[in-house]
Amino acid sequence: MARASTKVDLIESANSKFEKLWDIINKMSESEENGTLVYGDFIGKERHWGRDKNLRDILIHLYEWHMLLLNWVDSNISGNEKSFLKEGYNWKTYGDMNVEFWENHQDTSLEKAKDMILESHKKVVCLAEKFSNDELFSKNVFLWVGGSTLGSYFVSTTSSHYDWAMKKLRKYLKVVRNK
Repeated sequence: MARASTKVDLIESANSKFEKLWDIINKMSESEENGTLVYGDFIGKERHWGRDKNLRDILIHLYEWHMLLLNWVDSNISGNEKSFLKEGYNWKTYGDMNVEFWENHQDTSLEKAKDMILESHKKVVCLAEKFSNDELFSKNVFLWVGGSTLGSYFVSTTSSHYDWAMKKLRKYLKVVRNK
């Protein structure tokens, strides 16, 4: 499926990719859910391949990006100008922000992480539903979005991020199931 460019596609893609992610998770054994992520001979260049150690870490990453979006939209709609990324970070240093998210949740249980991501996904989709197609996918509707569209942020924090998570889990499961 191509990257969503309409409200209908955004919501459909977010929900269908989320369901696919949960299909993968629901088919994992308890030991796979609680196991350490391994990728065999694959060595990814991106920092996240070494950062995320287990399923909980992946779910927390998704949750934290949902929260970035929810807080950013809520703040700016309320008239309190705020950037998308956490204060102190920019698009060159957001990898460090992701590490901070990881560090902040080392005591979060897998069950709690599942509850958090289920709830935050619902909130993101509900928020997207409040905007019109033009508000989501026309440029210059909201000055605080910059040169992009609000919808592109929703796509990035939902369906695109879910693809990222599924890729990691599939690589992991391929290795542990082929032993």
